[in-house]
Amino acid sequence: MSLSNLDVVELTEFRRHLHRHPEVSGQEEGTAAKVVGALVPLNPDRILTGLGGHGVAAVWEAAEPGPTVLFRSELDALPIEELSDAPHRSTVAGKGHLCGHDGHSTILLGLARLIARDRPARGRVVLLFQPAEEDGSGAAAVLADARFAEIRPDWAFSLHNMPGLPLGHAMIASGPANCASEGLRVVFRGRTAHASAPETGVSPAFALAALMPAAVATGQGGALGPGFRLVSLCHARMGEPAFGITPGEGELWLTLRTLADADMAALRDEVMGLARRLAADHGLEVEFSHHDPFAACTNDPQATEAIARAVTALGLPQGDSGWPMRASEDFGRFGGMAKSAMFLLGAGESLPALHNPDYDFPDALIAPGVAIFDRLRRDLLG
Repeated sequence: MSLSNLDVVELTEFRRHLHRHPEVSGQEEGTAAKVVGALVPLNPDRILTGLGGHGVAAVWEAAEPGPTVLFRSELDALPIEELSDAPHRSTVAGKGHLCGHDGHSTILLGLARLIARDRPARGRVVLLFQPAEEDGSGAAAVLADARFAEIRPDWAFSLHNMPGLPLGHAMIASGPANCASEGLRVVFRGRTAHASAPETGVSPAFALAALMPAAVATGQGGALGPGFRLVSLCHARMGEPAFGITPGEGELWLTLRTLADADMAALRDEVMGLARRLAADHGLEVEFSHHDPFAACTNDPQATEAIARAVTALGLPQGDSGWPMRASEDFGRFGGMAKSAMFLLGAGESLPALHNPDYDFPDALIAPGVAIFDRLRRDLLG
């Protein structure tokens, strides 16, 4: 069974509606309501709403016992102004679906249409529309929701569109897939002074200037293999924008990245230790806060093989390039409870990169994305 031409037309319009009305992490109320409205006519046995925030899960149960297979997409957009002349461009200032989550959720709705026409022979299928992927908080919130225990999966699958890869090519590999990452905010506090007498204050300027290269030196990237560490400078601020005052406070935002979860604590401790020593050397106080935590994402060998079999059965092109990735992905948290894997679906070699202000998910990926997911659920559940 496959999507009809009418399905593709309607799903394309649905995707473009989401694209016009982006909502960022934690604010996906309208997007979730639109998804629920599209799911209700398809008669799932249950629809859970408000899951871990604005998450939605649709569940189809079979009469015969069997495993639970979960397919996941993301609801959120990015806080980036879209620069596009597409007729379906964002209508919301400063926000845009520039990562393709509008396309991922549309693919799940296409899968829902096929499930409604041919329910699983055994087990159950769960379609999870996850909130807040972009800031790393959504998966943890969904898993912490008491109702998630009712739909806990045995298998979990996801895809991500990937510009730079040939259109429709599936890239599949087991093992490490996405890095762990977290944001570290370092705040130095001293004392302001009149600019004519800087010696009467305690400025964070020299500690801040020293921390930048020292922090980067602790994680310089390189090959994506065991022990990989990367520290990226993302934002710095010091004092007030005035010529008569020397600063009494300064802050630095860093993103820490490791290939394995186990390496993150050591990297974090090393960077924080540097900041503490610099604060002591310069007579400053220092505070830390932690943001946007992403667990490492590892593709289970059995789940990866299931994807490869489905893609092969459909006669679609495939390969294993593109893995692992420096980028982080909130899907990694599902690997702690299920055989999980994500694959990349090529969006075209000439498209803008993800998070670029002119990126737009190609509608031509809707049908192959649905086909792969549908073949997976048939292979696993009959």
